[in-house]
Amino acid sequence: MRRTLIGLSLTGALAVAGIALAQPASPPRPLPTGYLTAQTWPAAAEILPPAPTTGSARETQDQAVYKATRALEGSPRWSLAQNDVPSLPANMLKDFSCAVGVQMTPEATPKLLAMLSRMGIDASRQVSSVKDVFKRQRPYLIAGEGNICTAKSDSLAASPDYPSGHATWGWAVAMFLTELAPDRATPILVRGRAFGESRVVCGVHSVSAIEAGRVNGAAIVASWRGNPDFRADLEAARAELEAVRKTGAKPDAAMCKIEAEQSAKTPW
Repeated sequence: MRRTLIGLSLTGALAVAGIALAQPASPPRPLPTGYLTAQTWPAAAEILPPAPTTGSARETQDQAVYKATRALEGSPRWSLAQNDVPSLPANMLKDFSCAVGVQMTPEATPKLLAMLSRMGIDASRQVSSVKDVFKRQRPYLIAGEGNICTAKSDSLAASPDYPSGHATWGWAVAMFLTELAPDRATPILVRGRAFGESRVVCGVHSVSAIEAGRVNGAAIVASWRGNPDFRADLEAARAELEAVRKTGAKPDAAMCKIEAEQSAKTPW
């Protein structure tokens, strides 16, 4: 009994002294994963055409568009480009709400948000791997002048132009949402196009990088469709969105009108 009391007293003393007692190690949490594997990954560097080279006719065209679109600074289209800079899954729900016709939020569409989170992992890896192959500078760096719609930074400058990650992601999301709401296909795909074009308006991507991004996004979507987990999650997200479209709140009509006007035509 005395030994037991001594043991308990020692344990209490260590706790009071702030000395941590050894605890069983918690198993590490698994890292989040996308839908694609090494076996199903589309090799973007082989799929996309080569990036324009220095002095080529295509680079000259890209630079001409960059310089012309600097005149959009301060316009409603510039504001939409600034809105489109953040591209986290929750941002994408908001940015495509007008196109879908209902407010999509993390609270209203959690299954949809979870899918976009997994899809975003794949899209990010896909873009990073191919950008490092082409290593093309962003248009504002090639021009050496002109304002862009977001802050210039070392990290932005270090991330190559081709292909555009925003255009890849925006087009992939648009194609995905079209499967969930096919009756809204036209406004959804228009918004997906405009989302990528915002990067040209912003001055951080060339037109050729946007076009390559759309091809890249389509390649990822095609690969996702072969994954059984993706197809199962898609059906659950479809049912969720259908229910929300029946009872959910509508986006602000005035905001949607401005967005539709600015998305209707390519701004160059």
